[in-house]
Amino acid sequence: MDLPRVGRMPPTANTVLIAVNPSAGKGSRRHLPDQLASRLTEQGFQVRFVQELEELTEQSHRLQSEGKLRAVVAAGGDGTAATLVNRIPPATPMAILPLGTENLLAKYLDQITSPEHLSKIINQGLVVRLDAGLAGDRIFLLMAGCGFDADVVRRMHQGRSGNITHFDYAKPLLASLRHYPFPSLRIDYETDNPSGTHEQKTIQARWAFIVNLPRYAGGLKFAPNAVGTDGLLDVCTFQEGNWWHALRYLGGVLTGRHVNWPDCQIVRTKRLRVIAEQRSCDEVPYQLDGDPGGALPADIQVLPGRLSLLVSESWAAGHGLSVNQESSTLSKLSETRTYAV
Repeated sequence: MDLPRVGRMPPTANTVLIAVNPSAGKGSRRHLPDQLASRLTEQGFQVRFVQELEELTEQSHRLQSEGKLRAVVAAGGDGTAATLVNRIPPATPMAILPLGTENLLAKYLDQITSPEHLSKIINQGLVVRLDAGLAGDRIFLLMAGCGFDADVVRRMHQGRSGNITHFDYAKPLLASLRHYPFPSLRIDYETDNPSGTHEQKTIQARWAFIVNLPRYAGGLKFAPNAVGTDGLLDVCTFQEGNWWHALRYLGGVLTGRHVNWPDCQIVRTKRLRVIAEQRSCDEVPYQLDGDPGGALPADIQVLPGRLSLLVSESWAAGHGLSVNQESSTLSKLSETRTYAV
């Protein structure tokens, strides 16, 4: 049985856990989690701040099993949200209080940095199920990048201390342009035949972006038609590798023309494997949601409906998700699905 993509939390789910990334946010934004907690308390919710991941894991599992958990609030950036998803039960609704640098997931959900706005969403209790990606044993929300962009991310995080700004990427970006060798990548992916069987195909490229939700830093859309409800990942690849082609591809993505270029290929698949073929070069990295993921090879697959996110009614309606008044259908059915993660 396919799970419903939209539902409402039952009134008995009245406890909210707020997990704050101490490295995210600055200035007046540091007080926003406290403001959110005050508003939720005024609305009758029980609010708890959670500092340690182990504590979050224990409390979210217990409250979810008791039917008391309304939401886990990720107060931070995309890395914070991804970290929480990897620790909380699969059916746990998550809400986003964006305090990071890019806040791509919040932008996709049209969620602003406003305690008033988020408290209203939590109070309405409307939950949508979106797909996630899995690379090795780590869940990612938005995208995975293999090669050049992952090299930039790796260099960025090697020197990271505290909150990241857009300017912090300048030095690692220039270093990657100077030193990254653009090794050949082999992308093996599955396609479904009309007969129901699977066929494996291969793409040779120098760049590979695996997109779950169509958001990337700087507003770039490598796979502009990617959606989070089709049970598929969109894979965007580019064949050529040097700084000149990097600039050309950037211009193509900014204008949306890259989708028609012969050296750009976009496919959809449920699972794939990315391998760096030039063993003589250094390890080729990959990144997940803007954080280092490891070194290739990487086995990647889609997890249909893995993300449970609290959203506004207008967002759900705008994305073609039927909004109804049923309060418990979603939470009851969610108990029947398990994930091999």
